[in-house]
Amino acid sequence: MSPADCTTYSDADVVSETPTRGPLAVSLVLTALAMGGFAIGITEFAAMSVLPDFASGLGVDEPTAGHAISAYAAGVVVGAPLLAAFGARLPRWILLIVLMGLFAAANTLSALSPNFETMLVFRFLSGLPHGAYFGVAALVAASIVPLKFRTRAVSTLLMGLTLATVLGVPVVNLISQAHGWRWAFGIVGMLAVLTMTLVALFAPRDPAHPDASPLRELKALKNRQVWLTLGVSAIGFGGMFAVYAYLASTLREVTGVGPEVLPWVFAVFGVGMFSGNLLGAWAGDRFGFKAAAGVLIWSAASLALYPLASHHLWSMLVIVLCVGAGGGLGAILQTRLMDVAGEAQTLAAALNHSAFNTANALGPLLAGAAVAAGFGWGSTGWVAVGLTLGGLAIWLWAWLDGRVSRPPVTAA
Repeated sequence: MSPADCTTYSDADVVSETPTRGPLAVSLVLTALAMGGFAIGITEFAAMSVLPDFASGLGVDEPTAGHAISAYAAGVVVGAPLLAAFGARLPRWILLIVLMGLFAAANTLSALSPNFETMLVFRFLSGLPHGAYFGVAALVAASIVPLKFRTRAVSTLLMGLTLATVLGVPVVNLISQAHGWRWAFGIVGMLAVLTMTLVALFAPRDPAHPDASPLRELKALKNRQVWLTLGVSAIGFGGMFAVYAYLASTLREVTGVGPEVLPWVFAVFGVGMFSGNLLGAWAGDRFGFKAAAGVLIWSAASLALYPLASHHLWSMLVIVLCVGAGGGLGAILQTRLMDVAGEAQTLAAALNHSAFNTANALGPLLAGAAVAAGFGWGSTGWVAVGLTLGGLAIWLWAWLDGRVSRPPVTAA
């Protein structure tokens, strides 16, 4: 990684050049953390896959039901900085358990929603712990491996999310079709309780940083590179969510497939996301922040083909796979924030998921507006392209700003 790609990493309690735990201990920690990612991935993506079902069950149309997706995302945006900053004084393993407890309770309440209004409230509450969990878990994952493997450790955490799209979402979709959409949220509540147990058993018992405080964490907000990196995530990821939120509706209304095909298409998306996460982790460790530009260009090209592919199932399978691969951007940006945040590691790491879920709110909102305006389901792809290119423009700004602001190299 070149000096243009990052600033000096200064939080010694987060990463170490020499891990202090053996391979088995590291694997158990990462598995425990990834289980939380699996639960979060199911509630985030399965909610979109069963959107037509809970829209019908709660008596609203599908564009209106999309507001539940945006409500969850809004909860992440609000909760990530607040819970991360005010939980800074807690040991990270305890904070992870508390966050998963809140997540379990709110998803269980979502499953019991009597009407759409309460559903909106419970989806907002479900989103509150999401970003803080991923942010804190990423720091724990990075702390137990050598510095050069940070992105791969973070990607292992995110692997839980990608496995949710490959396995969890299709299975939950099948269960929901057989037994009702409420199971999609009830299952997440049970997985969250399992995560609490695994974290309690295997997470390192490292104490909180002695100088940790909300004020210390808020220092991240003074760093322009932090904001630019968050901007790449907030806008660039919006493209993926713009098409994913309405993928089920597009498959039914444009491609013309039955509900029995939907789980398999969502599984293909998950395979793409899983593969993209692996490649993104490798590229991030090798090329640093430059790897984000490659992922964004790939995503823009894939999304541009989405409206054209939507009329045939075989072409949709190919494009959905390619769009899912754009999820590899996540680990790259998470590591970038570790590099530029200085001492405000917890808040910066959590804010990445606020930005990610700003994209989760913005993409479906704009795509839904395009559909409601009469441009058709295929218009979600063009909205997605615009958002992805916007993220690429912010990446270019961040990269150029980093080159200008880096200290000059002097001869020895």
